[in-house]
Amino acid sequence: MVNPAPAPNYRANMAQVLGVYLVTDEASCAGRSLVDVVMAAVQDGVTCVQLREKTLSTRDFCAKAVALQALLSPLGIPLVINDRVDIALACGAPGVHLGQSDLSVAQARRLLPPSVFLGWSVETLAHVAQTSHPDFAGVDYLGVSPVFATPTKTDTSAPWGLNGLRQARAATALPVVAIGGIHAGNAAEVLAAGAHGLAVVSAVCGAADPAAAARALRMIWNAQA
Repeated sequence: MVNPAPAPNYRANMAQVLGVYLVTDEASCAGRSLVDVVMAAVQDGVTCVQLREKTLSTRDFCAKAVALQALLSPLGIPLVINDRVDIALACGAPGVHLGQSDLSVAQARRLLPPSVFLGWSVETLAHVAQTSHPDFAGVDYLGVSPVFATPTKTDTSAPWGLNGLRQARAATALPVVAIGGIHAGNAAEVLAAGAHGLAVVSAVCGAADPAAAARALRMIWNAQA
């Protein structure tokens, strides 16, 4: 009997995991299957995929999560579930990302296996400062959101801008992924401002060629990693 390969230790290598971080948005896929878009994007560029579903029922969200986990796991690319710890547990996803209105970090960490990595969105420097409190000891990375104004997420504070991103990066030892209005045209300056990773939505989901779009971002990230 052949023993199964050990699960990757994503928590030990978060800066690499965050490299090109795709946040899904089915509405941006122009009628294409989300699974097809994700499959194209991970071939050459994307290092991490977050499934973000705000309107699906729990059952449909879970079904989509199970399908993506089955697709990504053999490729060694982690699936991150946005907001929903229960969905992450149900599909065996190795990552969870929480926003300001979700379960607390401490509550989520109590529910999650130790191997599951946990991200938290920060919209102000006060949020970044909170991560020094013991209740946030379970956070593995921060999502600085939004760096630039973006139509895909409107329920956030004012954009950080590059100067704000620099301040956030200087205020924490945690790896930082930048999200909000990021694309190949500004990715290099976002990385130069201190981001460990580039979180993108429409830049890949809405691209005519998602594989080429992801590849271009990966090349930019590789050049500065």
